[in-house]
Amino acid sequence: MTEYGPDNDATVVIPAVPADATRSLPAVSEETTGSVTRNSAVMAVGSLASRLTGFVRTVAIGAAIGARAFSDDYTLANTLPNMVYELLLGGVLASVVVPLLVRARTRDADRGEAYAQRLLSAATIFLAGATVFAVLLAPAFTELLAHSSSGVNKHLITVFGYLLLPEIFFYGIAALLAAVLNTRGHFAAPMWTPILNNIVVIATAGAFIMIWSNARELGPAQVTMGQVLVLGVGTTLGIVVQAAGLFPALRKVGFHWRWRLDWRELRLRELGRVGGWMLGYVVVSQIALLVVLALAQAAGKHNGPGPMVFNNAYLIFMMAHGIVAVSIITALLPRMSAAAAEHRYGDVATQLSLGTRLSAVILIPATALYVVLGRQLGVALFEFRSYGHDDAVATGWVIAAAGLGLVPFAISQLQIFAFYALTDTRTPALLNVPVAALRIVIDVALYAALTAGAVAAGLMVGNAVSFLAACVIGYWLLRRRLGPLGLTQVGGTLLRLGAAALIAAVPALLVALILEHFIGLGKLASIVELAVAGLVLVAVYLAAAVGLRVREVSDVWGMVRSRVAR
Repeated sequence: MTEYGPDNDATVVIPAVPADATRSLPAVSEETTGSVTRNSAVMAVGSLASRLTGFVRTVAIGAAIGARAFSDDYTLANTLPNMVYELLLGGVLASVVVPLLVRARTRDADRGEAYAQRLLSAATIFLAGATVFAVLLAPAFTELLAHSSSGVNKHLITVFGYLLLPEIFFYGIAALLAAVLNTRGHFAAPMWTPILNNIVVIATAGAFIMIWSNARELGPAQVTMGQVLVLGVGTTLGIVVQAAGLFPALRKVGFHWRWRLDWRELRLRELGRVGGWMLGYVVVSQIALLVVLALAQAAGKHNGPGPMVFNNAYLIFMMAHGIVAVSIITALLPRMSAAAAEHRYGDVATQLSLGTRLSAVILIPATALYVVLGRQLGVALFEFRSYGHDDAVATGWVIAAAGLGLVPFAISQLQIFAFYALTDTRTPALLNVPVAALRIVIDVALYAALTAGAVAAGLMVGNAVSFLAACVIGYWLLRRRLGPLGLTQVGGTLLRLGAAALIAAVPALLVALILEHFIGLGKLASIVELAVAGLVLVAVYLAAAVGLRVREVSDVWGMVRSRVAR
């Protein structure tokens, strides 16, 4: 249940809508269904494009500044605005603000225009004050994230913090404007404007490479203020452009932002009551994230893979999960919510079982691919310019460890969707406490037991174990709420899919080893090994799954064909 900030376009936790928020909504019609289909297609394409440009952005930054101390300092500093944003607004926005905007739009005579203007006015003032306060606290944030680092590292992180923490304001504005657009049926701009952000940062990395073409794997002591300014200002400019890109869409839907300071109609008590549990969830997640980043930073100080490598591996982890998020989970959520609203709890359990089995069809072979071909993935995707071969190999091993968490993470996310469909934000928040505590204990223990070079991979193992614990506890709690969850069917499907993946992993590994013997370990060789061995893995997996009579494989194939046909 890890959250890494608003620029992470992985699956976000979709919140509960208060029970009375939907009462005045119109019944679903054929036209509405058609619009949902069109909007889903727009969001799917936008999400894919955002993920692809986000990956290019990550590679570009890695090529510019490498994967060592300087890049670790940049990564930590860029985490600061994400964390503060999540604490201030991220979870509360999703769980409370959107439902209130929907309610105002369906209830008020002006279709929620005045309410949205009041909300934006209040949030703008709040975000501006919070951002100024956060910028002033940059040295304190640095001490929190990198208390054991050298003075040079701390100074660099603090300077980056001054440049990057203003992102908080623009993250908040972009999220609020996107919420206003979504409640007015406009989904394209919020999905596509993050691409503008990625393009700006890619251009920033390109400018850095052009200006300082001879700078490779810079240490904090060698970094100039000009280099820090280019990276810091360029990164912040990306989110500024993302927020600004939403204003034309607002005009298109007829919304005009006017300052309104009469905030009594905002129903702030309800905001606090409903959003409190979500805020608690976010706080616990951020505490766990602080520990993870601190341990990764400490490992980086001892020449092990640091925060940059960890984040890059996590990006690849979330790309695999994102395939499921856009297709399977998104398709099941409305059915789950509708069943819960009508107290058809057996149907909620059925949808949860179905979502688990369908997700596993994709994510179990993805796990095998990551574990068997993780090194090739790291080298093929990341080795470029300042991001050297050794760092790319290290990233690959962290990707391999991250793959172990794919299935339990997806299941835990589905369970959260089930709780939120039941309009329950309290249980996920409370569940997150022991899960985060377990992750911290495991991570600290692994940090103490492993060499610096293995710590980042160990942190991914800690993630996987905590996700697995979340699944076990979540199933127990949902069993008490929903009744039988079809665990026999789920377990049987997972075992057969696991067997198919294991059968496929053996020839894929042999092919990779044979190719490695003849063509080596370089970038081009890794691309060839990844392509050939990956095709072998997928082909054998599908054949084995069909032979083991896993009917969910056909179901997923049908979903893919229907989506392509649209």
